[in-house]
Amino acid sequence: MSGGVDSAVAAARAVDAGHDVVGVHLALSRAPGTLRTGSRGCCTIEDSMDARRVADMLEIPFYVWDFSERFAEDVVQDFIDEYRAGRTPNPCMRCNQHIKFDAVMERGLALGFDAIATGHYAAVVEGPEGKELHRAATWAKDQSYVLGVLTTEQLEHCYFPLGSTPSKEEVRSEAAQRGFFVAQKPDSHDICFIPDGDTRGWLADRVGAEEGQVLDSSGEVVGSHQGAHAFTVGQRKGLQLGYPASDGKPRFVLEVRPKTNEVVVGPKEELALSELAGAAMSFAGPDPVRSGYAEAIAGNEFGCDEFECHVQVRAHSDPVPARAKVTDGEMVILLDAPLLGVSPGQSAVIYVGTRVVGQCTIDRTVSALASAHA
Repeated sequence: MSGGVDSAVAAARAVDAGHDVVGVHLALSRAPGTLRTGSRGCCTIEDSMDARRVADMLEIPFYVWDFSERFAEDVVQDFIDEYRAGRTPNPCMRCNQHIKFDAVMERGLALGFDAIATGHYAAVVEGPEGKELHRAATWAKDQSYVLGVLTTEQLEHCYFPLGSTPSKEEVRSEAAQRGFFVAQKPDSHDICFIPDGDTRGWLADRVGAEEGQVLDSSGEVVGSHQGAHAFTVGQRKGLQLGYPASDGKPRFVLEVRPKTNEVVVGPKEELALSELAGAAMSFAGPDPVRSGYAEAIAGNEFGCDEFECHVQVRAHSDPVPARAKVTDGEMVILLDAPLLGVSPGQSAVIYVGTRVVGQCTIDRTVSALASAHA
């Protein structure tokens, strides 16, 4: 129970369904500055009090579990390390993976509980080969992307009471009817451990800020910067370039080189990618390599042959058609049309229809221009 409206209604629906429900709030920071003063973030001191009040109204036991040390190591330090390496991480994916499901589920199952219920908008359905993760009924609120890190074993113990709800407005209306004071509480946003939203300043304090060069794709110096960590692939604003492009068109970040503290910029068309790949992968349901699921989709032997799918690279981006395969220890995603502005460190989640098949953390990309000239 995060203290928001979604988990409050999810808990209430679990109670109505006849389950023996215990409310748990996660303490993810011991810093005194985590008392929320606006609508940013989640899992603050104020949020824990909101969650407790809802639990009291539902007459269910309520506990606060301290995972602050694990959160600091697996989410916050990972975020710093990834930016230091010139990658763009997704801390919400890491939190879901390591904290909200790995850690919470491990403790919950050890204590004798059957499932972990959350307020995520996604659905677990029974498929021909076991549990499957699917998109929620409402596309606008679908959160299956950030749950793409769930494994087959974890899906056996997941319960998402809001998965079939047609709109967030219905959830807020239900909360108001139940008398929950969080009915109109704003959604959390931004990165919860950076409460003021100043990611660049926060990283500068931890990674360091050192002046470096901004280069174009030919190697010409076109500007300077105060720290490569502040830039992400696809970024257009805030480049402060000293030399305009010869064609007068805007330039975008093409590459971040942390070892040399350089940032490479170029035209938008140089952002286009034809292939994504990553070795850190997982499957949300039957492993397509071992289960024959991919063979059923592709209609042939799975191996170097790929199957049709859609890939999504951000929580709120549109999925794009692609083909996927697993070869040489990598999940390789071949894009049917070029995709712009994708950085190593991001998560690529693959879908077949509404079903989440699996995901990988992107390690490498292939330029569409390079592929065309190969």
